[in-house]
Amino acid sequence: MTADELRKQRCKPLKGKENQLPTVRAQELLGTLDGWEFGPGQADIRRQFRFPDFLHALAFVNALGFIAENENHHPDLELGWGRCLVRFSTHDVGGLSLNDFICAAKADALLAR
Repeated sequence: MTADELRKQRCKPLKGKENQLPTVRAQELLGTLDGWEFGPGQADIRRQFRFPDFLHALAFVNALGFIAENENHHPDLELGWGRCLVRFSTHDVGGLSLNDFICAAKADALLAR
């Protein structure tokens, strides 16, 4: 699956460990995304986005917030001057799900605009 294919998908409500991605599949999907990495214990995926100033970082957070609401899948965000750390995980499955990679691909697309 490519990043473009991920972006075209929609998040689905997922609950339970049976919806957690196997490590090998999560590694494959991570390989399709630029700049994303696993967090400690592969419990999340994360990327630090850089911007020329605070206002651009804030605009990115607001646009990503709109996507997150639309997908009903919300990241953990850390906003600072010229940067935003984005972390996705699916708490209802206790780890990573396909939803995390869908939203990460959509976050990347914000920079292409």
